[in-house]
Amino acid sequence: MTIPTPHISATSKDQIAKTVLMPGDPLRAKFIADNFLENVEQFNETRGMLGYTGYYKGKRVSVMGSGMGIPSSMIYYNELFNFYDVDCIIRVGTAGSMQEDVKLHDIVIATSACSESSINDNLFGNIHFSSTPNFELLMKAYNKSIDLGYTTHCGQVHSSDQFYSEMEPKVFENLRKYGILCVEMESYGLFMAARKHGKKGLGIFTISDSLIENLADSAENRQKSYTNMMELALEVAED
Repeated sequence: MTIPTPHISATSKDQIAKTVLMPGDPLRAKFIADNFLENVEQFNETRGMLGYTGYYKGKRVSVMGSGMGIPSSMIYYNELFNFYDVDCIIRVGTAGSMQEDVKLHDIVIATSACSESSINDNLFGNIHFSSTPNFELLMKAYNKSIDLGYTTHCGQVHSSDQFYSEMEPKVFENLRKYGILCVEMESYGLFMAARKHGKKGLGIFTISDSLIENLADSAENRQKSYTNMMELALEVAED
């Protein structure tokens, strides 16, 4: 396959920076470009998945939506890594808390991701491969979040294949018991794609829902209000 790809309309690798921030929502990508980046140029609008490249404090960064779920997001992860020579993708998404001490608007940085996804079937035989981010980037993000004074948790997340899940109560309680901090839908695929291509992946989330307290943020806040997470990702992005 050559560029442009079926899903990304950039005609040159130079149109996309080496680090790409990727929210699920393309309108969140536009919000980041409009509010944090300078000298912005749009490189993608295919299928409504908006992508932009600009500068943050003199550092060249791209931002692009990925869509919801592992199947959608892995299309973009693989194309960016494989055809556009992107070195690092940082997921900036929302998540639902699964622990009492992980509150609405807190930040979670994933140390690993578990999933019921079948994307690893036939890859590792009877070995259950652990999907993890780049450690150096993870530590850089955690230390920067402390410097910025953010309430941040580091731990394992669950990348669910279903938004409207019918998970058995016992399974949910076991995930909580074994320390899963929150549930989201894409990071397992990102970490797998990064490992496959020898690149860097990281997942940073803002808690938009609490599955413990039965709380949910508004759609507008999900798109526009999670600026701490956005700033953190931009601060640790590699030029």
